[in-house]
Amino acid sequence: MSASSPDGLRVARAAGVARGKRLSFVFDGVPVLAYEGESVAAALLAAGQRVLRTTPVTNAPRGVFCGMGVCYDCLVAIDGELSRRACVTLVTEGMQVQTQLGFGATP
Repeated sequence: MSASSPDGLRVARAAGVARGKRLSFVFDGVPVLAYEGESVAAALLAAGQRVLRTTPVTNAPRGVFCGMGVCYDCLVAIDGELSRRACVTLVTEGMQVQTQLGFGATP
């Protein structure tokens, strides 16, 4: 999970994009930069993280698909609570996010 600029894969500020307050959270033990008002999924995508969970039967990787809370492909564990949708959960300072394995194990 790394991108060359401090804002990762986000649209450049020079394009006139306004951002909220800078925040930090942890994903699988790695600090991730985020901005107030961003979803967990948006911050992880901007950081270059594509896989958010694996499927229960085949362990196939899954990530953001619909981005609006309908498909449930972006399930993660947040602060110990399993099966949270990353695309509709806003980042908060210091939150702990983990990849969800199958129906609910974490790495």
